[in-house]
Amino acid sequence: MTPFIAELVGTTVLITLGLSVVANVALDKTKGQNAGLIVVGFAWAIAVFVGVFISADISGAHLNPAVTIALAVAGKFEWGLVPGYILAQFLGAFSGAVLTWLTYKGHFDASKDPASILGVFSTGPAIRNPMQNLMTEAIASFIFMLAVFFIQAGEVKLGSIDALPVALLVLGIGLSMGGPTGYAINPARDLGPRIMHALLPIPHKGSSDWKYAFIPVVGPVLGAVLAAFFYMAL
Repeated sequence: MTPFIAELVGTTVLITLGLSVVANVALDKTKGQNAGLIVVGFAWAIAVFVGVFISADISGAHLNPAVTIALAVAGKFEWGLVPGYILAQFLGAFSGAVLTWLTYKGHFDASKDPASILGVFSTGPAIRNPMQNLMTEAIASFIFMLAVFFIQAGEVKLGSIDALPVALLVLGIGLSMGGPTGYAINPARDLGPRIMHALLPIPHKGSSDWKYAFIPVVGPVLGAVLAAFFYMAL
């Protein structure tokens, strides 16, 4: 695989598994309906683990525009490669959203709560306060990216489970900081599926909540870039 294909495939798998657990928990008549945040958090961590070990050796497993930009800011990634990586990540997010919809199509058709349907594709605030929500996403992404820098700099090699530290990091952030906004921490993870929510023929889907859409894009990038500067200062 080329790095572009690795980012595309890794992000597709990440988003498919991640959105699918939300669909399993949120949509009507599924086997996992109402299973809760713990199930979602663990499944997203596994989704990250799988996406990372698929792509790590070829592309570095960014799978997230905020990670790509922050690594470039820190001088650890070439700026000329940034657009291609971000394009691959968004294409993977689109593909993952479509695969989730195909997997749960009967349940999307059976569900009549627009908020639950939107929640499969994108994040949203528990308490709507744009500045507070933006700060939450930035803080979570700062911690995520700072930890990624130290994981990347570490010399301990775990072989086939090298992806485990990042997966555990995502699990910890999800369970501890996922309550206010659903911890997007990845612009492609939120904006890509939100676009597909607007395009796919889903009954009862309602609005895609575009007024909120900038927060899970700007917040993660802001937090990750601040982490890059902080890491360089250290």
